[in-house]
Amino acid sequence: MTMLTGLMSRVHRHMPAPARALPFVLAVEAMRRSGWLEPPAALNGHTFRLTVEDIGLEVRFRCVDGRFAPGPFDGSASDLTLRAKVADYLRLISGDADTDTLFFQRRLSISGDTELGLEVKYWLDAAPRPTWVGPFAARLSVLFPAPASAS
Repeated sequence: MTMLTGLMSRVHRHMPAPARALPFVLAVEAMRRSGWLEPPAALNGHTFRLTVEDIGLEVRFRCVDGRFAPGPFDGSASDLTLRAKVADYLRLISGDADTDTLFFQRRLSISGDTELGLEVKYWLDAAPRPTWVGPFAARLSVLFPAPASAS
C-alpha cells in the first residue's frame, strides 16, 4: 500500500456513503449526458456496488430511467457488485484490458445477478472511449501502480 492509497482508505472509512458515491455518480452521469456511456435498458431499475479495494472505496449507485443516481444507502443488497483495485479499473476504463482479461486474471470480481453481470460486461467492453481517456488513465495510473506480478 502506498502512502496515497493508505490516506485515501482512511478518508473513505470516515465519509458517509452518499458523499463517497456522489463524485462517481456525477462523473458517470456526465459521461452519459455526453453520449459516451449510454447504459443499456437492461441496467434500468438495478442497483450496483463498485468496490475499489486498495483505497477502501465502496460506491453504491443505481440506474433509473436510463440515468445514474446515488444509492440506495439503506443496507439492502446490490444487484451487482464489481471489485478491483484502482490500477485495474484504470486499465478497464482506458481500454488497455477488457473485463474478461481482468476477470480471468482474478483482478476483477463480479458477483450478484449473472445475467446483469453479462450485460454490464458487454456494455463496458463495447463502450466507445473518447481519445483523451487513455492518456488520462495513464497519468492517473502513475499514482496507483499495479503490484509487480510474481514470476
